[in-house]
Amino acid sequence: MLCTAPPGALQALEAGATLTNNHQTRVRTNGRAGEQTMRITANLFAALFSSVAMLLAAPTACAQSAYPNRPVKILVGFTPGTAPDLAARILADRFAEVWGSPFVVENVPGAGSNIATAQVAKATPDGYTLLMGGNSSLVINPSLYETLPFDPVKDFAPISQVFVAANVLAVPSELSVKSVADLAALARASPGKLSYGHAGVGTSQHLAAELFKYMAHVEIASVPYRGTTALMPDLLTGRIAMSFANIVNVVPLARQGKLRALAITSIKRSALAPELPTMAESGYPGFEAVPWFGLVAPAGTPQGIIHKLHAETVKTLALPEVRKKFDELGIEPVGNTPAEFAAVIRKEIPEWAKVIKDAGIKLSN
Repeated sequence: MLCTAPPGALQALEAGATLTNNHQTRVRTNGRAGEQTMRITANLFAALFSSVAMLLAAPTACAQSAYPNRPVKILVGFTPGTAPDLAARILADRFAEVWGSPFVVENVPGAGSNIATAQVAKATPDGYTLLMGGNSSLVINPSLYETLPFDPVKDFAPISQVFVAANVLAVPSELSVKSVADLAALARASPGKLSYGHAGVGTSQHLAAELFKYMAHVEIASVPYRGTTALMPDLLTGRIAMSFANIVNVVPLARQGKLRALAITSIKRSALAPELPTMAESGYPGFEAVPWFGLVAPAGTPQGIIHKLHAETVKTLALPEVRKKFDELGIEPVGNTPAEFAAVIRKEIPEWAKVIKDAGIKLSN
């Protein structure tokens, strides 16, 4: 795409040069003529300053209108096949189709998505490195880690919250429990002997299990993994006794009889598995620990690019075929504005800080 100066900028500069030539010999230092000429000169410099500003802004405006003109990376802090990975790929495919430039999903799992989040925080703010960021790194981890290599509020430009999901408390089919009450009773009978797997420190899965331990007054050992798909083999074989794993990964296996699903962590039941009671219905009132994810860019990314990505995200989430895919995954599309998404992050940081403090959740759990 060929970029040109904004309309009128070059003409203003040419006119300014002519006026300068005509008036530079007429400047007076006193008298009425001098005052008039000084006013003309002041107006001339104001016009010239405005024209130069327009010319300086031209490359930025042009870059935003041409975006994207090379591959864009969307980093996901979890393994392939998880809900944020699948949602990122749905968006990436649509963006590439609409704009004709590749959008590549790059999985960088580990540390509850902190590694991927830190990479994006340090990336050049040009719209070519994005993050499918979740409440683990953007909301929960600031209260678990003494220091983080990023500030979730200052280092990112929110684009749009993409989806809210739910986790499911699941156990191996061979384990002799049929309900959450049975599991709590088993844990009390064998303190410290059961273990639970989660997708990383600070994830909603980790927080859900710690909240369950706190509310049920039980001791269960924590085993972190690099994502839900990484822990599933150990859950299936009984190497770990339980997990608050993502609904996308649990429900198909539960319906095949390979896992037993006990309850869901959202406030209301899921349309994907309406037979599953909520944790609140299972004897733990007020229990809620759900993951959400959304697109963010590095702070300082031009607003024109943020708005362009936001508009296309909202359009994509409204497509019937996309909503159908999300329904099949058990995730609920959001599509809020950058300002609304930023407000969610600011609101939930202190809320989760209180839960973590009250439940005595430590980084070592």
